[in-house]
Amino acid sequence: MILKRPIYEIENISFDNNDLMVNETVFHNANGYIGVRSNYEEGYPEGFDTIRGSYVNGFYDIADMRQAEKLFGLVEDKQTMLNVADSQTIHLIIDGETFSLFEGSAISSKRWLDMEQGITGRSIVWCSPAGKQVEIVIKRMTSFYQLSLFTIEYSVKALNFKGKIEFLSYHYGEVSNYSNENDPRVAKESGKYLIPTQALIEDGASYLTSQTSKSGLSVCSGVQHKVSKNSSINTKIKEHSAITMIETFIDENETLTLTKYTVFSDSIRQKDCMANAKSEMEKALEVSIEALYEAQREYLKDYWENCLLEIKGDDDLTEAVNYNMYQLIQSVGKDEYCNIAAKGLSGEGYEGHYFWDTEMYIEPFFNLTEPAITKNLIGFRHNTMEQARENAKILGHKKGVLFPWRTIMGTECSGYFPSGTAGYHINGDIAYSVISYYLATKDLDFIADKGAEIIFETARLWMDVGNYYNGSFRINEVTGPDEYTCMVNNNYYTNVSAQYNLRWAVKFYELLKVANKVTMVANRIGLSETEIKEFNEAATCMFLPYDESLKINPQDDSFLTKKVWDLKNTPKDHFPLLLHYHPLHLYRHQVCKQADTVLAHFIFEDAQSMDTIRNSFAYYEKVTTHDSSLSTCIFSIVASKLGMEEKAYDYLGDSAKLDLFNTHKNTKDGIHTANMGGNFMAIVYGFAGLRIKENGIYFAPAIPKVWEEYRFQINYEDSQIKVEVNAKESIFTLVKGSLKQIKVFGNDYELQNRITIPNKH
Repeated sequence: MILKRPIYEIENISFDNNDLMVNETVFHNANGYIGVRSNYEEGYPEGFDTIRGSYVNGFYDIADMRQAEKLFGLVEDKQTMLNVADSQTIHLIIDGETFSLFEGSAISSKRWLDMEQGITGRSIVWCSPAGKQVEIVIKRMTSFYQLSLFTIEYSVKALNFKGKIEFLSYHYGEVSNYSNENDPRVAKESGKYLIPTQALIEDGASYLTSQTSKSGLSVCSGVQHKVSKNSSINTKIKEHSAITMIETFIDENETLTLTKYTVFSDSIRQKDCMANAKSEMEKALEVSIEALYEAQREYLKDYWENCLLEIKGDDDLTEAVNYNMYQLIQSVGKDEYCNIAAKGLSGEGYEGHYFWDTEMYIEPFFNLTEPAITKNLIGFRHNTMEQARENAKILGHKKGVLFPWRTIMGTECSGYFPSGTAGYHINGDIAYSVISYYLATKDLDFIADKGAEIIFETARLWMDVGNYYNGSFRINEVTGPDEYTCMVNNNYYTNVSAQYNLRWAVKFYELLKVANKVTMVANRIGLSETEIKEFNEAATCMFLPYDESLKINPQDDSFLTKKVWDLKNTPKDHFPLLLHYHPLHLYRHQVCKQADTVLAHFIFEDAQSMDTIRNSFAYYEKVTTHDSSLSTCIFSIVASKLGMEEKAYDYLGDSAKLDLFNTHKNTKDGIHTANMGGNFMAIVYGFAGLRIKENGIYFAPAIPKVWEEYRFQINYEDSQIKVEVNAKESIFTLVKGSLKQIKVFGNDYELQNRITIPNKH
């Protein structure tokens, strides 16, 4: 090991309200099924803002989305992720004095995240107004071993007294979502989505069941307590909430521990969520909390071995990158009933919706580390194809599927269609993810089962939305990745992704045909060989904008005709631009929110020469604000490709530290999961030059001057490969699996055990 996984911690906690809300996000607990924000158990004083939430991935209700004009096909309702319960609240009372960091005095305070143990913690030495001193240590875990389970282990040590200790532990079933009418990234309204249906106490545990107001879903949460010494425990139900009163005595220097178990269950996955919650509680209580912690450690040990990525010589960046990889496994869904939201399960930003972020920024990480998770994510898209097919019909298409720009259960949730539904490139992104999974695994059975249907149906959509003009195939009135430029003709990224989609539809048809697997797929969707020929012709004739004078790919047909935005003289407090300028004003300028054509030059690099890519990068760098968290990681990758390691390093640093340093000033609403996947890509696809193509796996390693070395481990087909890079050489090791042919700096090598290759300078 070069470096041990760091424990991220902060001491002497700030009481600033905004800092507290950021820490609610940064120290949240999640496991892909449930997520719990890291609110203080004892709460904040009246008047403080907080987002106190617990979430279930894929669980939603329907909210109204009023349109100014009732036009055909405009979305009039949306799904929104719900805050389902509050089991965090615990009040500690010491001889009549209630613990609060805002009263008495904190002699010391610390918060931490242990990414090897899979827990977060708070430790406080507190002196009450009357002078009683206690040491409080609180550990939290959302279990990877038992996805339904969230635990709080609350320990109190009496330092200078003995006396009565009371815990008041709450289980609230009537909760609401956070809202902010001034921020388009969170909901404007906080409606009452959950209707209480059942509350009971059984074997000392409280169970609260609620039903959503419109979607017809149910959720149940169960809470049980264990105390380390004999105590009086009394639980009561009141107005769809439960309060548990625990009383005992503590001696000086004695430590008393309360362990609070919460389980969640929902009707998307279970027929009877109350019965399932009881079963899950029984399972949780069968083993000790120590055994649950051990199972957490074992899960993460395997995870870190699969996604080894370490940097020597840059401790801050190492800490940030490790934090980001940990958040990805916390956030990603572990079944086909859900996906990964833009904010994971850490907060309510973007209302828990799934975007193209999954396919273009997160699946590349899991393809190389945990490909079974990628299968689940693609499986979710396959499960929602009927909704995508209906969405295509609403948009006027006779064939194919159009996946929604933002969604939870498969229907469109984007109210502002110019920078939402018009983003047709999401079809190409999802197709790209299927192709990338296949190239990394060669899992043709999965392609036959689910992947090919996605590829063929998205290809059909391109044939319907596009048309031939002067011998070339063109795609009009769409929006590319850059949301400051909407509703354009021939967005380069969209067209080249459609071309890639269409070409691979032809390739998969031939691969499945050779494997005698194509008939089943073709019969299922009525696919003909005539369509395959049409796909091939459209791909061959695809129009890709190119400007002869600048020798770049214009972002679209009209981009270069617009006035260039004066970024240098734009006030710093006017960023992000979308919060300070009308969309139409932005659309009339050459200004990019994020990587668009530059992203295409990374993803579809073989479509253009290196000179064109270099010219385009230089051009778009001058007009891009990076107001989106999806941007700087992509500029880092392309800078690496062009041999600009120091510039690539600067872009990576800005990207990697986004949440830990709250650089976009909105971490309180949740983490930026896509950016976190992008950090991994910026190192592995950027500095190491990794590419997986039809004819094999490629590397072109480079290293920033400030690093001594870096290393990572990836899965490729049936093998695991470790790569170590320093200033002089790159070392490739076959950790396990069959020998592999690899290409390094364009040269072929056979990797049987270990090879060392001098770096290019």
